[in-house]
Amino acid sequence: MSERIIMRTGESLVAGGPPGTAAEPEVVIGELDGPVGTALATLTGDQVKGHSRVFAILNTDIQVRPVTLMVSKVTVNNSRYTNILMGTVQAAIANGVLDAVRAGDIPKEKANDLGIICSVWLNPSVATDDNLNHQILFDIHRKAMAQAIHKAMTNTPDIDWLLENQEKITHKYFQMGLDGKI
Repeated sequence: MSERIIMRTGESLVAGGPPGTAAEPEVVIGELDGPVGTALATLTGDQVKGHSRVFAILNTDIQVRPVTLMVSKVTVNNSRYTNILMGTVQAAIANGVLDAVRAGDIPKEKANDLGIICSVWLNPSVATDDNLNHQILFDIHRKAMAQAIHKAMTNTPDIDWLLENQEKITHKYFQMGLDGKI
């Protein structure tokens, strides 16, 4: 049996596609009989208008393992955005979870014992993009989810790397502010 996983956190940013397709999931992963399981159950039962919590599914009735709860970072307020979030992106998140199991980042024998909470970023511009490429959107969100899980499960970046690189890294939007671009 693998070691107990109380709580791990990770994030990823994957961009480079057409405008609006970037993905930035943040994940919390842990045992269902611990704090992550309690949070997952609480979030599932405490729905909030505009920020519905739904399980990641491959299709309308095929939930992935580990159970994964998606929470939108953006207020959902129109049906087109909802359909993209609860369609293309939901399927991408589900596939990213299975990719992480397949890669060994999540131990297969723990798939029924772990839960994942994923804060999902989907750019609101997708709701008005009549040329949205759903395959690119899917691929980017799938990759980002698998990367976020990998980072969570490997504690990446580690504290030594962070301390060594702290002064070399400037937050993108802070730098844009310094440059007068925002």
